[in-house]
Amino acid sequence: MRQASETEVLVVPAPQEVAGRLRRITAAGAIYERLHADIVSLRMPPGMLLQEKRIADDFGVSRTPVREALLRLSEGGLVEIYPQSSTVVSRVPVSAIPEAVVVRKALEGATVETAALIATAADIARLDAIIARQQTHAAAGNASNFHEDDEAFHEAIAQISGYPGIWATLKTVKVQLDRARRLTLPVLGRMDNVVHEHMIIRDALAAHDAVAARSAMTHHLSAVIPDVDELRARYPDYFC
Repeated sequence: MRQASETEVLVVPAPQEVAGRLRRITAAGAIYERLHADIVSLRMPPGMLLQEKRIADDFGVSRTPVREALLRLSEGGLVEIYPQSSTVVSRVPVSAIPEAVVVRKALEGATVETAALIATAADIARLDAIIARQQTHAAAGNASNFHEDDEAFHEAIAQISGYPGIWATLKTVKVQLDRARRLTLPVLGRMDNVVHEHMIIRDALAAHDAVAARSAMTHHLSAVIPDVDELRARYPDYFC
């Protein structure tokens, strides 16, 4: 550790200054997580105006942590900040969708293949529980909860494989794809198809068939590509 010289003065932040900094960082993180979830779920649709003051009031904080959260969202391509003007939820870039699918196929193909070699009975039971919840959500037409358990299914496979960090990486890579997919889940029969595809993957894992597991995952992820032309026709203001 570097020693201070006789003439050097070490400035130690006051406890209240440190506490204030930590509160700001914590608040910015909480605001980021909430806005991120609302944008990806389309509760905040593309083009929606975000007002710093209103967000600050909702969270009971100053504008500083709000600005930090918005800057982080901007870096992730989820909001567009126009200095001295406005901040809006960004439109979904069509060009990002095919690339996200390619990355998912490569990384999730690897995790499901590994998971098939080492999955235990408890792991399969975990997947069964998730699929059962998805069946319930599909029957009720609850697209939001269905999507959450869709995420849980794929995250569980990454964890079973021993590579949970891959899912953490994918969550960032596929964020624009997720926004587009939210528009496809209400399509009649799509949720039932997803459940069926998940069951095929689950059966391959239970049989410890790595080749079949990768093939099933590749087929499943090919089906998640939304019909962008149709979506753009239905939601012309959502894509760019």
